[in-house]
Amino acid sequence: MMGFEFNVGEWTILLFRVLHIVTAIAWIGASFYFVWLDMNLRPVPEAKHGKGLHGDLWAIHGGGIYEVQKYTLAPPQMPQTLHWFKWEAYSTWLTGSALLVFLYYGRAQTYLIDGSSWVQEPSAAILASIGFLALSVGGYEVLVRRRSLSVRPLAGLIVLWLGMLCWLAFHLFSQKAAPIHIGAAMASIMAANVLLGIIPGQRALLQTIESGGELDPEPALAARKRSLHNNYLTLPVVLCMLSNHSMFLYGHPLAWAVLIALMLNAAYLRHFFNLRHQGILRPSIIVISAVIFVLTAMVSDRLAGGVSFVEDDSEVAMITDQQMLVLVAEHCGNCHAMEPTFPGYAAAPGGIVLDSLGALDTYKARTVSSLKSGYMPLGNMGGLTAEQRAVMLRYLE
Repeated sequence: MMGFEFNVGEWTILLFRVLHIVTAIAWIGASFYFVWLDMNLRPVPEAKHGKGLHGDLWAIHGGGIYEVQKYTLAPPQMPQTLHWFKWEAYSTWLTGSALLVFLYYGRAQTYLIDGSSWVQEPSAAILASIGFLALSVGGYEVLVRRRSLSVRPLAGLIVLWLGMLCWLAFHLFSQKAAPIHIGAAMASIMAANVLLGIIPGQRALLQTIESGGELDPEPALAARKRSLHNNYLTLPVVLCMLSNHSMFLYGHPLAWAVLIALMLNAAYLRHFFNLRHQGILRPSIIVISAVIFVLTAMVSDRLAGGVSFVEDDSEVAMITDQQMLVLVAEHCGNCHAMEPTFPGYAAAPGGIVLDSLGALDTYKARTVSSLKSGYMPLGNMGGLTAEQRAVMLRYLE
């Protein structure tokens, strides 16, 4: 057919985005459910004593009543069918990695680096990204395998490790890529927990049962510990993956600290639900979490408001409507147009077309936020100067 063009790249990205979201829902749902299940188990009634049961619970869902039982280690007789939960994790990690390759490695010059990132060469940035993710998992594995560490010291060291990674990501990569890499690092840690800890622990338990040897609770306890880590990491990961759509968070040099505060707060909020599963209700956690969120937002906005692109804002000139449209066409029009000229874009990102004064007024808040944070133009391919950015902001504000 004459004139027919099939944008393979954009359709591939859409496919993997959908797959990633669906598999992530399955993984997060399984994680939340089994932690809820484990923490809601209650001592079994006297009629069930002597069966090796750790606890049970009753539930109703979808018009049916369920009885769920957990064995301390093994049932008296193994069932013919035993369901495993691993491909939810593996599929989520694989589809997420594919998106990282398609979006950030395939467009490294635009998405992976910017003018302030330590790494400036695209191929070096890709290698730095791979090394960063490997370092993230390796450091966590060193910590989690230290049997001498009790719960709180281990939790503190993991928080410190993630904080260091967050600082490093915001220096190595662009503002857009940094939060994604923190989310990818935690997601890789979670997938490694399944691959290197949870599944091997479960296999070791089954092998001991099949061989008739003495059951060792250690592999099962180690698997449970990693599963609980995954549960607390879930909300911080979701936060990171979504936050690069809100670049106003990162328009200042302490953006890494803001993200750390938000991630810790997300994990703290998750703690409320885990306590509630055990019958412990502490609404104060929700109140404190809300206060922390508001304070973090206020501090972040104050820090971003203190960032100036020129030495004296009072000397910024006021430009005309036509001059503004020329700057927009030169620095934004390659992507935010009815027919983008930037490679890989078949349509304007987010459906935002900046081709008129009316469009600038419609998307004013998002444009101001993107210009203030330095997020736009992506990669600053057109060489937008600090003075040009300042006059565009004055025009819009």
